[in-house]
Amino acid sequence: MRLGVMGGTFDPIHHGHLVAASEVAATFGLDQVLFVPTGRPWQKEGKRVSPAEDRYLMTVVATASNPRFSVSRVDIDRPGPTYTRDTLVDLKRMYPEAELFFITGADALGQILSWKGVEELWELAHFIGVSRPGHELSATGLPQDKVTLTEIPAMAISSTDCRHRVESGLPVWYLVPDGVVQYINKHGLYTPEATAGEGEDFDAILPSATPEHDSTPAPARVTPATDSADPVQEDTA
Repeated sequence: MRLGVMGGTFDPIHHGHLVAASEVAATFGLDQVLFVPTGRPWQKEGKRVSPAEDRYLMTVVATASNPRFSVSRVDIDRPGPTYTRDTLVDLKRMYPEAELFFITGADALGQILSWKGVEELWELAHFIGVSRPGHELSATGLPQDKVTLTEIPAMAISSTDCRHRVESGLPVWYLVPDGVVQYINKHGLYTPEATAGEGEDFDAILPSATPEHDSTPAPARVTPATDSADPVQEDTA
């Protein structure tokens, strides 16, 4: 089985994520795409993130109508910060016969040489870096047989913009799936009150969290299409 793995905070998940997953699945002949909401993302230290269960359930709602999509709890059920290496090791254990394709933003892929356990990553999965049309892509310094870059005709949607719109009282219809809009409204996510009081403050949870990247290797250069904090336009996002 050819299994795509799309990790992200998904706070909230939006149509850009879904289009990217669908296009990559078609282009690379993937049998399934597994969405993996992060548990305690090390990139979000000092930032307020919605509870993992809300992010997981929004992802379930958003992907339910596509039989090729499914959602995994592997990261949110694992204690401690979320690292790509740990995600892929766990998924390899769960799907020993599967060939894994890790889908991420091209800008995040540009930092992969400094990620935790980078040499092991190449053995665990093939990496697909996605970007919006018009953004320069480069895989300089990355193993060509392990990395593929591709443009995705997705709309310029970001999770950050969606959160800001809700906080400002603006609609997010047609930016995120209908069921996710209803979930956000029902649970009061991203309102000024929620932003001020609830959610998970990862600076408090992980005061000494170790970044995924090591300090020595220089990252490959990729013209940013999104913030590297989250794969696939999660936080330009």
